[in-house]
Amino acid sequence: MSSSKPTRGRAARATGAADSREAIELAGERVPAGERRSLEIPVSRLASGAWVKLPLVVVHGAKPGKWLWLSAAIHGDELNGVEIIRRVLAGVDARELAGVLVAVPVVNVFGFLEQSRYLPDRRDLNRSFPGSPRGSMASQLAHLFMREVVARCEYGIDLHTGSAGRANLPQIRADLRDAEAERCALAFGAPLALHARLRDGSLREAAVRRGIHTLLYEAGEALRFDRRSIEIGVAGIHRVMAALCMVAPRDEDAPRPLALFASRWIRAAQSGLVLLEVELGDHVRRGQVVGTISDVVGSSRLRVRTQSAGIVIGVTTNPMVNRGDAMIHLAETNAEISVA
Repeated sequence: MSSSKPTRGRAARATGAADSREAIELAGERVPAGERRSLEIPVSRLASGAWVKLPLVVVHGAKPGKWLWLSAAIHGDELNGVEIIRRVLAGVDARELAGVLVAVPVVNVFGFLEQSRYLPDRRDLNRSFPGSPRGSMASQLAHLFMREVVARCEYGIDLHTGSAGRANLPQIRADLRDAEAERCALAFGAPLALHARLRDGSLREAAVRRGIHTLLYEAGEALRFDRRSIEIGVAGIHRVMAALCMVAPRDEDAPRPLALFASRWIRAAQSGLVLLEVELGDHVRRGQVVGTISDVVGSSRLRVRTQSAGIVIGVTTNPMVNRGDAMIHLAETNAEISVA
């Protein structure tokens, strides 16, 4: 983007790599090559009159290269990604970077301040993309983020945790039938790479439909920092940046993730208190007992069995369940693909 005026969409991405040594403009501010800027984009004015602003950091590499965005806290209570982005930025030198890194540690500023998954109107931001400039608060924020950040980039990594009451094994979700997305997902080096369908209204769906190769990192639980999840996320982002030739690779043996093509939830067949007998990362066989559901006085007891072999990638952290509640998320190993 050699022009000082922001450009949008595929044309912007096509010219970005070639012209990234010249000053670029984001959020109304010019960022010369070899420098970084901390910027703020006004989102909305509160009833008090104060502005809520979207914080972002732009690292404009001294050398030409790819454009990559990092985002976290689209769900305002999912905090691991905020720390991951902080650590990634601490390790990036604009003078050594090839390309442009756009990092947005908190997308859902409203939910982040309220320690809530949702926006004040109870809408889920990650079901509101690509948004509209004249829609709900969620729709307008989604539109702003798409216009100012996503549409500028060729690649993106969106960072999440399990929702409230659930914990997730560190994993990458992507379209593994897209060769470039698969390459980046395997380069990330999480314990598992899962082929995941696109969800209507999600950021990943909106980005993929624009031709942007997008990864979703899931790890840990809401309102908690998990050291292992954070460390895997930081190392994984660096590996992806190295695979994109944005940074030099580190002298280390990258983990070989297991790539799987399907997953399913085991749900409660009755209400009660569940005692799980498996943990994140456990391998289970078909028909294995993975927990029991009992009533509070112990007069009723139901064994929970698997319907397929797989790896435990998500669990409930709340022992109280109602009939139909999700308890265990399995990545099915009978849907394994080659990662040679």
